[in-house]
Amino acid sequence: MGLYDRYLATRVRRSDADLPETVALVITERDLLGDGAYRTLERFFDWAVQYGTDTVVVYVSVLDEEAIPTLQRELESVTAPREIAVRVPDDETTADAPIQISIGLGGQSEFATAVQKLAEDVDAGSLDPSDIDEAAVEEHLVFPADPDLVIKTGAERLSDFMIWQSVYSELYFTDVNWQNFRLRDYLRALRDYQERQRRFGR
Repeated sequence: MGLYDRYLATRVRRSDADLPETVALVITERDLLGDGAYRTLERFFDWAVQYGTDTVVVYVSVLDEEAIPTLQRELESVTAPREIAVRVPDDETTADAPIQISIGLGGQSEFATAVQKLAEDVDAGSLDPSDIDEAAVEEHLVFPADPDLVIKTGAERLSDFMIWQSVYSELYFTDVNWQNFRLRDYLRALRDYQERQRRFGR
């Protein structure tokens, strides 16, 4: 760790402000094509745990659906300090591991599937329409975690990411591309988060 990184780390640790309990990262399939991309992801997991994060969610935006099986195989084999759950578009099983990875499973599709399941419950008579609330929707989401902090590298757009869960998230955009993402960039995101006043829609 360099001098500047140690300086940032000290500021983060000495701050009275809370650190995010759930951190989400938005990257693209192209980000994972670069040399060392998966090693950077492994380090990201280590940094998140080191600085108090309980849940990490990674959303990989995918343009070429044929790349999904390869991405799934690679991401399921990365080294991480905690259990990993990887989900792809056809997998509707809830991701309940400390590290959750979505490969091409867009937020709109996830939300639409949740609504469809609720409609099926109503049609089957097991759910009254008046009982449908936020909690009922969340029970049917693949990724139930609500990120405190969402980090997007390389560009200022979220790529159809967790549209329900991230409604009150703090968004952090960095011009740094994923292949150049370092500890100092993560620490800067944490400092930015600590300096914000969260309003949760109020």
